[in-house]
Amino acid sequence: MELLAPAGGPEQLRLAAHFGADAVYLAGKCWGMRSRSDNFDDDELRRAVRWAHGRAVSVHVTLNVVMTDADMEDLPAYLRFIDEIGVDAAIVADLGTLELLRAHAPHVEPHLSTQASVMSAVTADAWARLGVRRVVLAREMTLSQIAELRRRCSKELELEAFAHGSMCMAYSGRCLLSAELMGAKRSASFGACAQPCRWGWELVEERTGTSLPVETDARGSYLLSSNDLCMIEHLDEMLDAGVDAIKLEGRAKGSYYTACVTNAYRHVLDGSPVAPWRAELDAVSHRPYSTGFYFGDPTQNPGRVEYVRERNMVGVVLGSEADFGSFVVELECRNRAVRDVRAEVLSPGEDVRKVRLAALEEWDEATGTWTPVDVMSRSMGKYRFRSPVPLSKRDVVCVDAEQ
Repeated sequence: MELLAPAGGPEQLRLAAHFGADAVYLAGKCWGMRSRSDNFDDDELRRAVRWAHGRAVSVHVTLNVVMTDADMEDLPAYLRFIDEIGVDAAIVADLGTLELLRAHAPHVEPHLSTQASVMSAVTADAWARLGVRRVVLAREMTLSQIAELRRRCSKELELEAFAHGSMCMAYSGRCLLSAELMGAKRSASFGACAQPCRWGWELVEERTGTSLPVETDARGSYLLSSNDLCMIEHLDEMLDAGVDAIKLEGRAKGSYYTACVTNAYRHVLDGSPVAPWRAELDAVSHRPYSTGFYFGDPTQNPGRVEYVRERNMVGVVLGSEADFGSFVVELECRNRAVRDVRAEVLSPGEDVRKVRLAALEEWDEATGTWTPVDVMSRSMGKYRFRSPVPLSKRDVVCVDAEQ
């Protein structure tokens, strides 16, 4: 199956490609369902497509918000632009957007968003007759329903399904709660969801003002908050059901999430044992995992409003050089770490390796020299340490969250 990874910004794109994504999905500055991500302006998108294609990675652009007449007036110029720069596919949810895409971007494959809630072969084939090449299936489908849809629908139509990440409590993500509570500018349908389903809620008796706890704990009751999806232990079953591409949710997530999750799913897709990579997924920020709707009841978040995270990314490797039996590794700092701390390294095609941040030094731009330090803490600053193994550009160095 194709591995489709999220790219909320340029660094996430680079790490997704480095850790084995076959394709990435991302957005421009308009019309994507994650408007608060970094996203890509036109110049960045042009460079991103060129860079990704140089590494045999496809680029899918999201155009899946609810479209207005004003949007339809502005879309044609943007569609001609993404066609000209070589975008591989556009993910749409709107019939009008599909029509404009086919007219103004004939070289861009139309993919149908999960927002369209496709759950039947009749519906899938109807979209295919209108030009859709791939359907991102509704997240509410079971694996047996997917297998039946695959059996009935056109064999030329590709099926994509979510395999990992946050799930929405609303059907296929079509939620009005954020707009109702926060105003139209924070509408989920226009890519600006405030995620009120993740807030603590109480049931109050109006005459007395008495708060009535409902499955509550000390932090409140999370009546609407869904568990995260994790299907890394069931990829063979997704393949057997007829899924052509698996999608990792997370365009609003950081670089470490993109690197770790893409790396884990790449290893398992390539035949590595599941257990160690399932354990790796516990290291990134996440809510309790479930298998979503694939086997029936998706289960409910038991009440943890915070994400759970076991590790922090402290740096992205810039390169390494052999030096008297060890290797000097340069990296760009992302989070604080202390000298000699035990760290773990994520590298494509490798098991997670352990290193120590020995002989830690910081680059001083003013003097042009390396200075020994006890702590690495300057965000985006350049540091180096000695490693027993060589590391490659864009490998990720991380430490336990408690250190």
